Amino acid sequence: ASQAAWEAATARLRAASAAEAAARQRCADLDALGAELAAEARALAPLREESRRIAGIAGLAAGTSPQNEYRMRLETYVLTARLEQVAEAASVRLQHMSAGRYALVHSDARAAHRARSGLGLNVLDAWTGRARDTATLSGGESFFVSLALALGLADVVSAEAGGRRLDTLFIDEGFGSLDEQSLDEVLDVLDGLREHDRHVGIVSHVPDLRSRVPSQLEVIKTRRGSTVRHRDHPAGL
Repeated sequence: ASQAAWEAATARLRAASAAEAAARQRCADLDALGAELAAEARALAPLREESRRIAGIAGLAAGTSPQNEYRMRLETYVLTARLEQVAEAASVRLQHMSAGRYALVHSDARAAHRARSGLGLNVLDAWTGRARDTATLSGGESFFVSLALALGLADVVSAEAGGRRLDTLFIDEGFGSLDEQSLDEVLDVLDGLREHDRHVGIVSHVPDLRSRVPSQLEVIKTRRGSTVRHRDHPAGL
């Protein structure tokens, strides 16, 4: 019985020794992994900082960062500079067409209800001395502004293209909302473009224009199809 107990105790001792050796090896391995993990963490620290910086820039560019108070995208920010140029060039035309009453001003005011800002336009009314939203304009006044913006954009694009001219401009409709005086002012501006060797095409069904436009292409519709007839009006501008 003593011999058997001794052998059992010896077996348990050997097993405990083997377990101890395995545990020591695992501890050594864990120490090595801990040191390796610490080194990796130190190496990742600048990458994490760079990642936070890039994520912050991306949020600003996308207009989603809390630091971007106007919620303005990067492309909107770039377009804002161009819009200011277009508004300035358009104001020269608009003041002529409105007898000096209206001018366009760019607005980057923060929009309501978390809407994105940066590409707003207001109309400066010389009669009241105040700027107001373009939505308050009448149909004829809106046509003035749209035409002035188109001409201003053409001027800015020409300047950006190294002075390359945009020689042809087509205007589709909008004249039906103008009274006689407003129509005279618009045609006066367009006639000024013709005097500077620009071609202006007007697409319209307004009868009053027939006596004011010198060279016309008339579309004649029949059952067999449409034909185009050219004619010159002697009473044209």
